[in-house]
Amino acid sequence: MTGHGAMTSRLTSQFFFFSFFFFCTYGHAHTGTHTRAAHTATYVRARTYGPALVGTISAFFNFQEGAEEERASVYRSLVINTSKEMMCFSDFPIPRNFPNFMHHSLILQYFRLFVERFNLMKHILFKRKVTAVTKREDFTISGQWNVTVVDENGKEESTVFDAVMVCIGHHVNQHLPLDSFPGIDKFQGPYMHSREYKEPWEYKDKRVLVIGIGNSGGDIAVEVSRHAAQVYLSTRRGAWVINRISDNGYPLDIVVVRRYLNVLPIPEALINFLAERKINSQFNHTNYGLQASHRFKGQHPTVNDELSNRIINGSVIVKPNVAEFSETGAIFDDGTEVDNLDFIIFATGYSFYFPFLEVDHTLTVRGNVVSLYKNVFLPSLPQPTLAIIGLVQPWGAVMPISEMQGRWTTRIFKGATAYLHILSLKKWYVDSQRHTLQVDYITYMDEIGELIGVKPRFLPLFLRDPALALSVFFEPCTPYQYRLQGPGQWEGAAQAIRTQWDRVLAPTRTRVTTLPCQDSGIPSKLFSILSLIVALALVLWVAL
Repeated sequence: MTGHGAMTSRLTSQFFFFSFFFFCTYGHAHTGTHTRAAHTATYVRARTYGPALVGTISAFFNFQEGAEEERASVYRSLVINTSKEMMCFSDFPIPRNFPNFMHHSLILQYFRLFVERFNLMKHILFKRKVTAVTKREDFTISGQWNVTVVDENGKEESTVFDAVMVCIGHHVNQHLPLDSFPGIDKFQGPYMHSREYKEPWEYKDKRVLVIGIGNSGGDIAVEVSRHAAQVYLSTRRGAWVINRISDNGYPLDIVVVRRYLNVLPIPEALINFLAERKINSQFNHTNYGLQASHRFKGQHPTVNDELSNRIINGSVIVKPNVAEFSETGAIFDDGTEVDNLDFIIFATGYSFYFPFLEVDHTLTVRGNVVSLYKNVFLPSLPQPTLAIIGLVQPWGAVMPISEMQGRWTTRIFKGATAYLHILSLKKWYVDSQRHTLQVDYITYMDEIGELIGVKPRFLPLFLRDPALALSVFFEPCTPYQYRLQGPGQWEGAAQAIRTQWDRVLAPTRTRVTTLPCQDSGIPSKLFSILSLIVALALVLWVAL
């Protein structure tokens, strides 16, 4: 099993499936951890190979001073953009005292707590690099794979597995399209990809150009601008920049990722209008040079709490796309020029590929586009025994999706869930290499959850526990909702939902006050009205 961060199985016994069912996971970050947990929970025997030659879990969040090959890389100050209640394992809430938006070191600590809680470390082999995953000769019948690994001493080992899960993620291989930037070969200063960025100190009193306005580009531009003489931020199509924090100081994803908002028949044009109006009320994107050439839902927004402040004080100057480089500077599409540049940082995203997989499985990747059934399985394989985990970019947190994929995949491996080739997700993002993996969080989670049998069933839940049902529908769609019923049901799920606001507010309520505090992102009167409407509708539906 190849894992990047999806430990969703608790290996507690062995499972016989035709032959002895033995599967392999391989990867670097959080998807491998989520998947591993899923396997142990469904009683199969698994082996997880740690990332490349790294000797720890979650190489993605394990900061290193330098960017290593074949391994995801983070900068020292990285803070995650999804809040803790929305990104946690569905049966293991993040500790109450942890902040809502965690530094990478705390995420790594949480993963270690999870591994310890479910005794997963004994199933992970570190410092192994998977060099080849090939079908056995009888693959059409057995579905088995030969997995070849090399340890840190160069010793090669090959093992037969009944199934393989690849969880290496999509933030390992830098996308550096130098051929799109004429003159870069004659630029005399240093340049690098954002993957290599670690700290801002080396840019003190320098003139720096950051190309790309995704999350990394925005973060790096802001951080470097506190030390550099001047930072220029180049963007081809602009971006909608949102904050982590919403109204009343609540995490944005806690406020907007809710079932009732997902099912309301709101036209996309109206969503775009309302979202853009709200975002521009914080700072007008046209006035700040950030106005996007696409509508709000046309591209993943950039999450940054400080960019507007750095622009308004002149530390960051926004520029259009680079038309050409000179020996000492850059000429932009609008004809303006910046000279005497000291550094260029390309925040141009990532490419993904699977060099260890044999070419005849038709797992071809072109422009970050790959054909996978529900973003997981290769439809062309006669046996569904190869799964790609975490190859998504959701409008929400990726960790719960990786876990859900792990739960579903494990059940398919052991024959407990049917494997059907059907899916057509609506594409509403711009045609860009950055957006080939986009999915809507609730829609995708519900699709996979329904296949497993864990999608919340609102009416039975309402008849059994009306308050809990209303929380599921109106409150944040946290991962615990997918443990209320079905395979892998967790008896603590309902209580985790009831207490989720306590864990949201605990890290910030560090000074005792006598003033009352509202505990929900929805105004209480609106919540009461909506709850009453739903309750009456259900009563009428049952009566009729």
